[in-house]
Amino acid sequence: MKQRLERAEDALRTAVKQRDAAFYPHFHLAPPAGWMNDPNGLIYHQGRYHAFYQHHPFSENWGPMHWGHATSPDMVHWQHQPIALAPGEEYDRDGCFSGSAVDDNGVLSLIYTGHVWLKGEGNDSAIREVQCLATSDDGIHFTKQGVVLTPPPGIMHFRDPKVWREGDSWWMVIGARDADDRGQVLLYRGSSLRDWQLDRVLAQAVEHSGYMWECPDFFALGEEHLLICSPQGIRARGYDYRNLFQSGYLRGEWQPGDDFVISHAFSELDHGHDFYAPQSFLAADGRRIIIAWMDMWESVMPSKAGGWAGCMTLPRELRLQNDRLRITPVAELTTLRRTHQSIAASQIHNRSEPLIADAGALEIITRWDLSASSAESFGLKLGDGLKIAVDSQAQRLTLQRHYPQHGIQGYRSVPLPTHGTLELRIFIDSSSVEVFVNQGEATLSSRIWPEPEQRPLALFAENGQAALLSGDHWTLAAH
Repeated sequence: MKQRLERAEDALRTAVKQRDAAFYPHFHLAPPAGWMNDPNGLIYHQGRYHAFYQHHPFSENWGPMHWGHATSPDMVHWQHQPIALAPGEEYDRDGCFSGSAVDDNGVLSLIYTGHVWLKGEGNDSAIREVQCLATSDDGIHFTKQGVVLTPPPGIMHFRDPKVWREGDSWWMVIGARDADDRGQVLLYRGSSLRDWQLDRVLAQAVEHSGYMWECPDFFALGEEHLLICSPQGIRARGYDYRNLFQSGYLRGEWQPGDDFVISHAFSELDHGHDFYAPQSFLAADGRRIIIAWMDMWESVMPSKAGGWAGCMTLPRELRLQNDRLRITPVAELTTLRRTHQSIAASQIHNRSEPLIADAGALEIITRWDLSASSAESFGLKLGDGLKIAVDSQAQRLTLQRHYPQHGIQGYRSVPLPTHGTLELRIFIDSSSVEVFVNQGEATLSSRIWPEPEQRPLALFAENGQAALLSGDHWTLAAH
């Protein structure tokens, strides 16, 4: 693998020199160059955070998957490390697909899917997927240890292992597709990272809930357990499931040796255009954190013209509060704040009110009185390409994109809160926006593509009056 890693690093160094920075993020984790998708191996290990990710260093397009690697002291300021894994062995020759990381008695260990196409590249009708192990003495350089788990009879799509330690056993969930084309999550129990036994089918699709469940994650949160997965094949229904593939969670109860008893139906984790393959980990102080790929398969990616593609969401804390899941930016993100400006209360009537001439790296919080607002549409807009707006007639908060030069337009939305106040906490980067509604009741994450002259930020109200209670905004430092 050493020679393959060296070739990948050489290609990456050349590509970085040629990368166009126009849309490259200031404070999100993105590849140095080339392609990025799913986050892998998120872990806090021996004093620092590690984020691995699916990576193609030879091109801005998806290709044979490597594992990129970055480390951070705080989940905010990331430093790129050498590529951790390169495909090429008999069992992973067509890709080191997604997986996870654990601390095995002090040894940082990666468990990943080795992928092989049996009838030609890209032909998913005949593949072999197995689970593999790689280990490191220094947390940077990894040695492959080979295959540790093969699929059960009748299963071909078998990938994305998430591993954790509980009690006297190791546990693993794996995404799968059964012989009837139904997505499912398989649960394994291990006496070591090399010795696994199938425990049970933890959960599986019912009618119209997906032909493949990718990137599963299973963990305790409060008194409950959450099963996160990314189903492929759910049809759009009204305002829901509008992206090509979805990411969401099931809530329920579980104890080792028992079935997962589901108490809440599948719910989407994020309602923007770009959110897939979220994975969780424990912060140093025990908080449950998730990071997702802030893109979507088969979507237009204008950054490819600059030699790179793909970006991660900001890290987010998960909490169960008052019987609902709340998702909020990690507290460490406040360390990015620089220049602060408060926004005074105002009544905005049929006009735009300029705020910032160039919102390149920004955090903004606005608080609105819904009961005192009569406008049909009001909120914030970034240039002519992005609106984050209340639709008073539909009673929804919308995130609308309009970048016709790239063939990108359309909106996503969530219901307005039933109480009278709407708080929006928004992070704007060079090519992304993340909206947190009422301290984590809902989130919307999307990629945006404004040209430099299309970055003025304004408040607005159309066909009526909007009551702004207060607000704050900060410029943000590059990580």
